[in-house]
Amino acid sequence: MGKQRWTRLTGVLLAAATVLAVVGCAQPAAPPTPTSAVTDLVVSSTTSTQDSGLFDVLIPAFEKAYPTYKVKVIAVGTGEALKLGETKDADVMLVHAKASEEKSVADGFAIARFEVMYNDFIVVGPASDPAKVKASANTTEAMASIQKAGKAGDSEFVSRGDDSGTHKKELQLWATSGVEPTPTADADKWYLSTGQGMGETLKIASEKGAYTLTDRATYLTMRDSLDLEVIYEKDKALLNQYGVLPVTDAKNMAGAEAFAAYITSPEGQKLIGEYGLEKFGEQLFTPNATGTASF
Repeated sequence: MGKQRWTRLTGVLLAAATVLAVVGCAQPAAPPTPTSAVTDLVVSSTTSTQDSGLFDVLIPAFEKAYPTYKVKVIAVGTGEALKLGETKDADVMLVHAKASEEKSVADGFAIARFEVMYNDFIVVGPASDPAKVKASANTTEAMASIQKAGKAGDSEFVSRGDDSGTHKKELQLWATSGVEPTPTADADKWYLSTGQGMGETLKIASEKGAYTLTDRATYLTMRDSLDLEVIYEKDKALLNQYGVLPVTDAKNMAGAEAFAAYITSPEGQKLIGEYGLEKFGEQLFTPNATGTASF
């Protein structure tokens, strides 16, 4: 290659590089376009969060903080809510059966579990208290008294019977009370199973003048329409702890994580702690997140 030809070729390459540099400066790489599309976020949860009215406050606040998500709540028993996570028909779960929740994480159906809030279970029943439950020294005696009166034909007990967190707690209480075998609607005339949510179960117990186990929030919300009183309460065995679990590989993973982060954040916890104070004169749920969920 001659000297003149090499010089011309070098000049062309330098010119081309200059043009590319100019173009590069004039048209910088565009940043990723932020998405503003609203996407559905499916939350499976226990009926108590719905029936108590908590979601009527919590969900709009979340959607205001995260306007790209539109929340759809599926309120069922905790067992069913966890199954919806397993089948990816929910993005995030807010439920109240800790052992089952931890199993869901261990089995890989949820990426993590975070404490959110608690209240307590209570035994409600007719004011006449035919099973003498009010005289019980502890929950063990209370449940045994209900069974004894039931067998004598003096009272009835209405169970949700739906694998919910409340139903799971009830079965646990029968077992720890030494009531064996666990009462069933097929074998025990005094034991009724509704297969329905807490609100409907409370209505049936009220109509029949029967005892039932309920979370305090749902009872307080419906108290004025029920002919039921708090018969037994404030035992450590009746603690009702709630947890939030984003589903593994959820259809809306970002939304699931945002929801978990919001309800465990100081803002979300404040809303939970204040809910019910004005209307009922007491907290319906006590927030107890140990920190904002992070991923």
